[in-house]
Amino acid sequence: MEIRPIVSALMRSKISLVLIGLQIALTLAIVCNSLFIISERLALMQRPSGMNEADTFSLSSIGFGANFDHRASIAEDLAALRTLPGVVDATVINTVPLSNGGWSEGIALTQEQKTSTAPTAIYFVDEHGLNTLGAKLVAGRNFRADEFSERDRNVQGWPPGVIISKPLAEKLFPGEDPIGKQFYLDQLQPANTVIGVVEQLQAPWAHSKRVAEFSTLVPQYLIGNNASRYLIRAQPGSRDALMKQVEAKLGEINPSRIVREARSLQRVRAESYAEDRAMATILVIVILSLLTITALGIVGMASFWVTQRTKQIGTRRALGATRGSILRYFLTENFLITTLGLVVGAMLAYGFNAWLIKNYQAASMPWYYVPVGCLCLWALGQLAVLGPARRAARVPPAMATRSV
Repeated sequence: MEIRPIVSALMRSKISLVLIGLQIALTLAIVCNSLFIISERLALMQRPSGMNEADTFSLSSIGFGANFDHRASIAEDLAALRTLPGVVDATVINTVPLSNGGWSEGIALTQEQKTSTAPTAIYFVDEHGLNTLGAKLVAGRNFRADEFSERDRNVQGWPPGVIISKPLAEKLFPGEDPIGKQFYLDQLQPANTVIGVVEQLQAPWAHSKRVAEFSTLVPQYLIGNNASRYLIRAQPGSRDALMKQVEAKLGEINPSRIVREARSLQRVRAESYAEDRAMATILVIVILSLLTITALGIVGMASFWVTQRTKQIGTRRALGATRGSILRYFLTENFLITTLGLVVGAMLAYGFNAWLIKNYQAASMPWYYVPVGCLCLWALGQLAVLGPARRAARVPPAMATRSV
């Protein structure tokens, strides 16, 4: 099919050509970047925490009154919780993965080092911590009971042996066996020795890229403010019923406190990523709306042109043009318009991503998003124009003899 007559016809409707081309360009730029943002959010939301989320929950205890004995309360609570029917294990812990609040430190490999080699989230647990979390030990050993100690918030002091996550071990000691290696959580104190490595344990800060997978478990518990957080791992299927029993049991053991914030780890994850789910939903709506508007714009433009060219189409039919050739004419015309819009849209898509990288520290969009987006919009454009094009192909040759 000759392209020149089609181009000449398009040049007579420059405003429509420009408007629909810009609409396609903006749609491509916004859709590609939106899909990339959605894919990033979904990957973030699906990142494993490294622990048993399905059967685990946490709750806090806050003692009140001058006679509240924090040390004795922790010991009594843990002894009772670990013997409660349906409990696999329990530990005292300062925070949990994805909770968006916790303790972090910078790790140095030498005492003279000026800047930290890596940040790390700190989890204070006892020898039951790994089993309660459901974390997988891949090297070294767990804590022993005699390594567990108290830590007053006003007194600094780190125990010698710690357990770290595998990503942190690879960052600190790339290509080496981390067991027995030393680093400093505090350069004014003796070095800490790695006694174990867990496969994965996500940090409390769900959206932190810097510290996301870097975690350190320390055999201590915090005292001095009468507040404790307990992590309980239940038998499969008994978590929800056990949450109520644990709350009642702790209140029964010691009524001089407030027991609250009983939350499953699945709920913690859902709350942590609530904004990400909302953003993904909004972007999906935006994408569908843009595609719908663009398709309707193409349909409207093609229908208008078919109406305007009815006599011309009848003349071509009278001169021997087949229905197939009329159909191909409008499909080719729309293909040219869509292609022009997509060329501009491709530049806008990469430019918009560069702007997001510069101003919002976004990741670089993979190159294939734009070509795939172009193919999809080409297909959408051809489907959208198919109806008006088929209507044009059905124009009878007799239309050539009628007045407009």
